[in-house]
Amino acid sequence: MDGSQRILGVKAWAVAALALLAIAGCSSNDTYQPAPDRDSADSRDSIFSEGGLGLELFGDEKRDGTGGAVAVNAFLWRASLDTIAFMPLASVDPFGGVIITDWYAPPETPEERFKVNVYILGRTLRADGLRVSVFRQARDSAGGWQDATVGVEVPTEFENAILSRARDLRLRAVAETE
Repeated sequence: MDGSQRILGVKAWAVAALALLAIAGCSSNDTYQPAPDRDSADSRDSIFSEGGLGLELFGDEKRDGTGGAVAVNAFLWRASLDTIAFMPLASVDPFGGVIITDWYAPPETPEERFKVNVYILGRTLRADGLRVSVFRQARDSAGGWQDATVGVEVPTEFENAILSRARDLRLRAVAETE
């Protein structure tokens, strides 16, 4: 058997194995089960029901900011985005509650740049449900960026600004319902 015949033989075995896997995947011993009634408990736990994705992503969340499948407080989420709106965003995960900005160099100090990571840790509007990390870099004499220290008060100031904005958003939402 030469090389080309051996390759054809291997290909034939691979095709046969894939065909057997495909046929085996089609068989099932499961019995037919009709879809649950619209009023059953199973249907109420769908992604389109309260506690599921629902309409929260489109602005129809519960007034406490905890509705829907998003595992973070909606007011903290919006307040975080509002507070860091001046910085470019690198990554945003509303389901995990993580916002990561890209580097931002303030126009008044172009020799330094900042990056902020915001972590929303829960569904309640509480101070311990939020953590902010701030990173700073400064230009060295060669023009490259070197890590620099950030004052311990800077992340706390960001957290306080976010919490203040979140409280304002919640009060405004409550006032709209009355």
